[in-house]
Amino acid sequence: MKVLHSISELADIPGPVALAIGVFDGLHLGHQEVIRAAQEHASQHQGTAVVMSFNPHPLRVLRPALAPRLLCGATYQKKLLERMGVACVLLCPFTAETAATDAASFVQSMVSACHPLGCVSVGYTWTFGKGREGNIHLLMDLGQTHDFAVYGVPPIRVGGEVVSSTLIREAVATGDFSKANHLLGRDYALYGEVKTGRQLARQLGFPTANVKLDAELLPPYGVYAVHVEIDGQWLAAVANLGQRPTVDPADAAPSLEVHVFDWSGDLYGRSLEVRLGHFLRPEMKFPDLQALKDQIAKDAQQARSLLGLRLASE
Repeated sequence: MKVLHSISELADIPGPVALAIGVFDGLHLGHQEVIRAAQEHASQHQGTAVVMSFNPHPLRVLRPALAPRLLCGATYQKKLLERMGVACVLLCPFTAETAATDAASFVQSMVSACHPLGCVSVGYTWTFGKGREGNIHLLMDLGQTHDFAVYGVPPIRVGGEVVSSTLIREAVATGDFSKANHLLGRDYALYGEVKTGRQLARQLGFPTANVKLDAELLPPYGVYAVHVEIDGQWLAAVANLGQRPTVDPADAAPSLEVHVFDWSGDLYGRSLEVRLGHFLRPEMKFPDLQALKDQIAKDAQQARSLLGLRLASE
């Protein structure tokens, strides 16, 4: 995937350029429709579809106290976009200067960079420019002026509710993965790189991959039966999400420790995608390591049963 970091770099992209613009946190069903509209335009006109997002989230600059915790980090977002067939992403820096740019000038910068700008695809309620003066109607007027098409994708509804990142955050925060999955259009997952840990789990007989998570918003802490993607295969596993209160200080950063059933190998430095399934129990502090080991064994057996695996004693 080609990653751009400024609007001016669009000059190097073969036109006509079809831009899908938005924050795209979570890449839910609504976001997917915005991106597909740009992909279809690019395909029909032998151009290039570019997904344009902003870094950091605009609210981090405009109203930091209201900025949401992100559902997925930049690395996982790129992985999801690659699955959609996106070949080029523009991570546009969002600064105080960006926020002060009027809507017409913002559009002019894209028109000037592209050769040519073929279309802009956005959510119908998207706003942009200084004071959020720009909307779909202004964008259409500017499209007529500068000769590019505009697609305003209407809200997507699931179960009578408009799909939004806010709704998905609420579902994830309460552990309602079924609802999150329906809104996302895929299975909710956590993603991150495997880091070297204290290897305590290995000493307890359950070696784990210590995943440093790239998401800011996390589901409830606890133990889950999960599936993890390794070399193109989804393997059954049990995972602990949280701060490991038995062995780590109370202010430890949250992590995801994953024990993959009936598999061995080196995962250090690799990135893992982990789909959370059954919630087994909340995270808890144990009086000693033996009590922790006993509970891990029970968790593993329960996860095996729920995931349809043979029990370790069989």
